[in-house]
Amino acid sequence: MTQRSEPQNPGRRAAGTPVVRFLKLKLLALLLLCGLPGYGVVTYWTSGGSWLPAAIYGLMSVIAFALYGYDKKQARHDGQRTPEKLLHATELLGGWPGALLAQQVFRHKTRKFSYQLVFWLIVLLHELFWMDRLLFGGSLISRHLF
Repeated sequence: MTQRSEPQNPGRRAAGTPVVRFLKLKLLALLLLCGLPGYGVVTYWTSGGSWLPAAIYGLMSVIAFALYGYDKKQARHDGQRTPEKLLHATELLGGWPGALLAQQVFRHKTRKFSYQLVFWLIVLLHELFWMDRLLFGGSLISRHLF
């Protein structure tokens, strides 16, 4: 009878373990989730609207990705953490695609239920916003915001 030994450092991934599990499936989910906002941004821009929403989504996604990476590094070294409110603010301001990618790349904030609940509500808000803009001309949500 053999006993399984515990990993020496359970916080590290084993050699040969992929950085992101189920990578193809997760990339497909990311593309599908970005489809509606992406189409909405392009439609808005090409119909005479501003290019600003596209720039904001891109910039905030880069910022969110960097904040997640920094927070993960700080968590490993018992350093000062990035407040969850700041992470959620960047997601709300358009950085949720970068945040979703960072969650998988850094394996960070993926198990904390309360965090994930707020994160997915933010994603849902973005999806509903663009659904409203594209299907209803912004009459349900957008007119109350601008």
